[in-house]
Amino acid sequence: MSNAELKVTQSAGLSNQDWQARKEDAVARGQGNIAPVYVERALGSEIWDVEGNRYIDFGTGIAVCSAGHCHPKITAAVAEQLQKFSHTCVMVTPYDSSVRLAEKLNALAPGPSKKKSIFVTTGAEAIENAVKIARAHTGRRGVIAFNGGFHGRTMLAMGLTGKITPYKNLFGPFPAEIYHAPFPIDYHGVSVDASLKAMHNLFQVDIAPSDVAAIIVEPVQGEGGFYPAPVEFLQALRALCDEHGILLVVDEIQTGFARTGKMFCSEYAGIEADLMTVAKGMANGFPIAAVVGKADIMDAPLPGGLGGTYAGSPLGCVAGLAMIDVIEEENLAAAATRVGQVFRQRLEALQAKFPANIGHLRTDHGAMMAMELVKNGDAEQPDAELTKALIGRAYENGLALLSCGSRGNVIRFLPALNISTELMNEGLDILEACLDELT
Repeated sequence: MSNAELKVTQSAGLSNQDWQARKEDAVARGQGNIAPVYVERALGSEIWDVEGNRYIDFGTGIAVCSAGHCHPKITAAVAEQLQKFSHTCVMVTPYDSSVRLAEKLNALAPGPSKKKSIFVTTGAEAIENAVKIARAHTGRRGVIAFNGGFHGRTMLAMGLTGKITPYKNLFGPFPAEIYHAPFPIDYHGVSVDASLKAMHNLFQVDIAPSDVAAIIVEPVQGEGGFYPAPVEFLQALRALCDEHGILLVVDEIQTGFARTGKMFCSEYAGIEADLMTVAKGMANGFPIAAVVGKADIMDAPLPGGLGGTYAGSPLGCVAGLAMIDVIEEENLAAAATRVGQVFRQRLEALQAKFPANIGHLRTDHGAMMAMELVKNGDAEQPDAELTKALIGRAYENGLALLSCGSRGNVIRFLPALNISTELMNEGLDILEACLDELT
């Protein structure tokens, strides 16, 4: 069947707009969607909707399908597992894949300390459990997070998140004993020294360091705008935590599993986290998350204190094992660096072409890249309107994009790590054409 015939056949069914209307009638409005694009199938770095329209995927389900959609090795591993069993509950009658995956994660986690892991289902659950473990180990109550950080949508995770709309609006009150400090962003005039001084001010005004169980930080802020934590900042946090007996929790949920050119982004700073949270790219689309940490810390909660009915799903475990194999066999960390190089060259050319609109680029961490849109080249004039229009126009022209940022003015790029150069350039050509139309 030709592409034209296929499209006609698909169009004979319900359209994207038909499904969107049904969705709005059936699904609560709080669970919105960026574009009325209803996916029928996806392969590699391409998606096709119910109308047969094709999209180049620069979002991968928010950094999840890092090996591309339907990677054959991962799909085969899950299909084989489905023929055996889909669920028994790892806390009731466990299975060897969960042990093998924990062993793999423990070996891959940065630092020389002996590690242990627990499995949950989502990134937010991993964050919540990291705080539980930190409090159990230290006997302390307080947790420090950062402005602009994003750690999930459950109540404790929202409390840690440093962005109100849309994540926290209408949902308070949030758990107590959570404190926020400025995140260092040179582009917005917040230095490492300023952030560290603000933390010391917290210790003087709001909570004594002896009452702080953990400091939680993203090596690159995700929803906050893809701002990287400077190496010296992460090293200073490690030293601060060591000085005061505070646990350093590194949130690698979006940055992990080769996304930034290293297996874990904190490797760039040469630090060892006390606890690390992982999810997203861990299993290439199958729901699973984990907390990995120093063994003595991980063992602080009593038996039965951690877990969940679907925690460590056997499907997620075999997908995670296969994903780690793919990362190693296909050298996806190096592939992420290659992706970053292609994007950097093209985005720098776009910035030179649109200097009044593209205020800042962030392309130093592999396949986790962003461009910040402003008015008149001014960092203090965010252009959320252009950002929203650009995403909409990109979908109309066959490119799936995502935004982020506390001011809604950042386009983030999260393609599959094994995307071809041809597809990258095709997608970036669409991006350029859309900017031509909108500016």
